[in-house]
Amino acid sequence: MGKNFTLEYTAGAADQGKLLREYLKEKEISKSALTDIKFKGGFISVNGQEVNVRYILKSGDFVRVGFPPEVPSEGLKGEEIPLEILYEDEHLLVVNKPAGMNTIPSREHPYGSLASALIGYYERSGLSATTHIVTRLDRDTSGLVLIAKHSHVHHLFSKQQRSGDVKRKYEAIAEGIIDVDEGSIEEPIARKQDSIIEREVHPDGQYACTLFEVAKRYGDFSHIILRLLTGRTHQIRVHMSYLGHPLLGDTLYGGNKNKISRQALHCCELSFIHPFSQKGLRFNASLPPDMNAVLEKGRSF
Repeated sequence: MGKNFTLEYTAGAADQGKLLREYLKEKEISKSALTDIKFKGGFISVNGQEVNVRYILKSGDFVRVGFPPEVPSEGLKGEEIPLEILYEDEHLLVVNKPAGMNTIPSREHPYGSLASALIGYYERSGLSATTHIVTRLDRDTSGLVLIAKHSHVHHLFSKQQRSGDVKRKYEAIAEGIIDVDEGSIEEPIARKQDSIIEREVHPDGQYACTLFEVAKRYGDFSHIILRLLTGRTHQIRVHMSYLGHPLLGDTLYGGNKNKISRQALHCCELSFIHPFSQKGLRFNASLPPDMNAVLEKGRSF
């Protein structure tokens, strides 16, 4: 069993007389996390002595919060799968996911997922953790994925996502020539009534907004850069199909596979604020070979 995920704080003069419960709330530790700490094997100590949340703080108190060890769900097994890790610290990981890898296992693809690769990696590293994938990608979309190593870190990133501080940029190749240099697609997205997978633009759907710009036009396709202002399932794929320019290889939404065997979509940039250092971090991942090959062939005509 690995170590508890632990946070440490030193109370300041402004914290004198404050209830520990209120202090921890200010540190953005949720009520559900405090409940788990109480009942599932965590601890809270002040100056080396375990206390409860009714403790009254004094300036200079040294506070440690140990979260319960996390256990993966029974159906999620670790696998020894190589991971391209661009960044790692005690709180988070940034990985470059290849196309053809599920983010989490599915009935059709129970093995080889990013989640299983992470569990295997954690087990080999002695980390008691389950998977907390902050920014998911479709199976056949490649690129950058942000992963929290603990539920509290995931909680902090979820708040960043709601405030728009987790940002992603994508590169894609769309069918046809897009005749405007840039634009926005602001159309609601809903699950298609007769499908459990497919989405569509529908007036009863959830608000969704995609910004795009054309990087370069080729003979019969366009290389585009996209930014999401919302994070709906299949958002880019649905919006580009709605625009009349489905992604190459995306047969679900009207594309064809004569140039590439999967949807030509890659998360090329990821930026966020580190939840503890408060520093802005930005990561980039170059286009994978299959998308590069399409562009290279297009340049030769």
